[in-house]
Amino acid sequence: MNTMMKAIAYTRYGAPEVLSVTEIQRPVPKPDEVLVKVHATSVTSGDYRARSLDMPPGFGLIGRLAFGFFNPRRKVLGAEFSGIVEAVGANVARFKRGDRVFAYTGARFGGYAEYAVIDQAAAIAIVPETIDLDTAAVLSFGGATALNFLRDKAGIKSGDRVLVIGGAGGVGSAAVQLAKAFGAHVTATASNAKLDMVRGLGADAVIDRSNDDPSGNRDAYDIVLDTSGTATYAKYGAALKPGGRLMLVSANLWQMLGSLIARKSGGRKASGGYAPERAEDLRFLADLAERGKFSPFVDRKFPLLEAAGAHRYFEAPERKGNVVIVVAQPGG
Repeated sequence: MNTMMKAIAYTRYGAPEVLSVTEIQRPVPKPDEVLVKVHATSVTSGDYRARSLDMPPGFGLIGRLAFGFFNPRRKVLGAEFSGIVEAVGANVARFKRGDRVFAYTGARFGGYAEYAVIDQAAAIAIVPETIDLDTAAVLSFGGATALNFLRDKAGIKSGDRVLVIGGAGGVGSAAVQLAKAFGAHVTATASNAKLDMVRGLGADAVIDRSNDDPSGNRDAYDIVLDTSGTATYAKYGAALKPGGRLMLVSANLWQMLGSLIARKSGGRKASGGYAPERAEDLRFLADLAERGKFSPFVDRKFPLLEAAGAHRYFEAPERKGNVVIVVAQPGG
């Protein structure tokens, strides 16, 4: 039995070219772990930041503490993946060999390889039969992030009016669909070239960010969710209805602190933070996907050996939604 596997690894921070093909030891599942033959993974903003160490201003030190102070602590990226269960540890009862699964490992990464292990109690779930594995690979990151901010932090409810700033990215495109699934009226911003894409996700209204500024709409939104890192309470507070919530998915330290300490009125609030990796959220997203309520937008697919190219495209201004990296070879 071959105990080695192909992987994409990196040993220093930098441009996409720091990613290279290597062979490493195939992981062996511990008693509570599941070994997955990876079918596909993706490029998330987490993968991008861990590779480049390009952090929002004020978070540079936190980035080094999280990813490795001088060099990457975890050499194989891949914050989410899909695949087939190859083997299970002695204590695993939730999964069996042959199960189609998707997983969200977050900052533990590991998806840029032919095989990955994950604890059975971690963020791993069964892929619905109606969903292909390429799509399943990108259910997690954008979906779980949008779900946490909309449902858990903002308390979204049917009838809410929601503004998604940056509706064409991985998280933003998921937020548009999830907000609609919760029964909200959704307005989303995007560049002119991406307006049709965002409209196709179900947005009730789209705004060309280069020609219009929704922050001038007073008392207009119950929830403003920003994925672009441009929103502050000082700018968007007046656009919130009384009791409205500004959700800062992406912000630098000074924007976040300014929004949190800003003087607010009418029960309005601002919130940032981290979206955890939870199996129950993946199951929720899988159910939405099975019912046709959530379908991650896949822009382009790259083979594993072109992971550096996938990262370059992820950084391109024209990129929409998700970039998938297909790991499994045809017939593999």
